[in-house]
Amino acid sequence: MKNIIQNINKAFDHRIRLGIMSILMVNESADFGTLKELLGTTDGNLASHAKALEVENYIVVEKQFIGRKPNTSYKATKSGREAFEAHIDAIEKLIRKS
Repeated sequence: MKNIIQNINKAFDHRIRLGIMSILMVNESADFGTLKELLGTTDGNLASHAKALEVENYIVVEKQFIGRKPNTSYKATKSGREAFEAHIDAIEKLIRKS
């Protein structure tokens, strides 16, 4: 069983991180408010999970002002997309083996 789960990426173990990456895989980018609404999470929870993905270099954070209002948006990096696809492939293989 170890070989089956070796490619499951711990960075995506939590449902919020899985959700962030899922959203960013099908969208060029997403802002903080959109992610918060889609995932139904708190500001602090979303920020800490986004930071964990940023530390892994799976997402990039872009901060800007729109008018006078701050806006934070997120994009998946190339390495983040590759890691997430490998993670999904590993889960699919695990399901097929079960």
